[in-house]
Amino acid sequence: MKLVNIHKQVLVLLLFIIGFQSAQAQVWTMQQCIDTAQVRNKNLQMSRNNIAIGEQKEKEAKANLIPKVTINADYKYFTNLPYQLMPLSTFNPAAQEGTYKETQFGVPHNINVNLTLSMPLYNPQVYGAIQTTKIASELTELQYQKTEEQIYFEISNLYYNAQILHHQLAFVDSNLINAERLLKNMQLLNEQLLAKGTDVSKVKLQVAQLTTQKENINSKYQQVLNALKFAMGISIEQKLQIESNIQYQNINEYTTSSTLDIRITKTQNRLLSSELSTLNKSRFLPSLSLFGTYGTTGFGYNGLPNSFLDFYPIGYAGIQLSYPLFNGTVTQRKINQKQFELKNSELQFSLITEQNTMQIENAKLQRTIAKKSVETTTKQIELAKAIYEQTVLQQKQGTASLTDVLLADNALREAQQTYLSAVIDYLKADLELKKLTGNISTTK
Repeated sequence: MKLVNIHKQVLVLLLFIIGFQSAQAQVWTMQQCIDTAQVRNKNLQMSRNNIAIGEQKEKEAKANLIPKVTINADYKYFTNLPYQLMPLSTFNPAAQEGTYKETQFGVPHNINVNLTLSMPLYNPQVYGAIQTTKIASELTELQYQKTEEQIYFEISNLYYNAQILHHQLAFVDSNLINAERLLKNMQLLNEQLLAKGTDVSKVKLQVAQLTTQKENINSKYQQVLNALKFAMGISIEQKLQIESNIQYQNINEYTTSSTLDIRITKTQNRLLSSELSTLNKSRFLPSLSLFGTYGTTGFGYNGLPNSFLDFYPIGYAGIQLSYPLFNGTVTQRKINQKQFELKNSELQFSLITEQNTMQIENAKLQRTIAKKSVETTTKQIELAKAIYEQTVLQQKQGTASLTDVLLADNALREAQQTYLSAVIDYLKADLELKKLTGNISTTK
């Protein structure tokens, strides 16, 4: 682990700023921000709820194998009793065969109360649904890990941006101190008629520009901190102070492992295969179920000469076999759809794998270039600072003009900005490489 070095003047200024704000704001490390987001980020909370929903769906599918018991009750009052045709010989043995007589059966009041038990012995759709919901639960857990990874990535980027803006603000403060010191010198020389009024105006303009730049950077810094608080799931009003020291590693080769995107695509492929298998089984395999009923039937009559309400028991049990012969090709159309979805899933897997390989190579190149830029611009800052100090000294001795001083100051600021850009490019490239190689984790 290597600490990013900045010149002593800026370090003293940073220590002063941190010491001043420590009484008002807690210093949060990046890992503390990530740990807080693990608990309070609402996207992660919703993802955990989705995992719980997936578990309940899996239990729901398994519950279809448990016997179901229902109680049914109904009451019917017949204003007109149903008719039935009876052979006339039933009433008159001498009646001609083939002749019938209509007659009404039953009583007006009918009451039925039954307890029914049903249990599937074998149902391909139920067993297929159990397998499918199990894979769907695995997919939900992977999606939760994906959300975790995204939160880790987002908070890391925001934290890096905040650190860079913090250092940029320190550089501007340092440059502003130098500019104000130069302004005092130029005003003194102008009073002694050794400098022009336009020279003083030029330095005043530089001071005003640096002041405006400081205000803009400070505004951006606060915006990034607010975004960081939002990603963490804490209140915007809460005080937050980040670590000022930027840490980055030397070139570290990560072992490539299966990324979450690839694992999610594989699981989606398994899910589609399971759904396709369930459709094929339900198309060719029968369903077998056990059922039974026990209850009572009541018959009642409220007329003359005899009113009554009598109940009689009823009970039966059986086995039902159901085999699909033809359902209008609905199942076949569903099978065709799943086959196309499965082909797309395979193509998606191939696409993600190839894209991941390309992005890994690009991230490695970007990180290498950024690291070299950090090393180069670190030396450039020291050189630009030395040139600036020498030019200021020469200007006091009358061997350098104000323009030379301003040019040296601009060169120093450009070197500082290039250095900060190189550092943030390195950190982001390294973070991207961790993600692409499957090494990004909230525990690292």
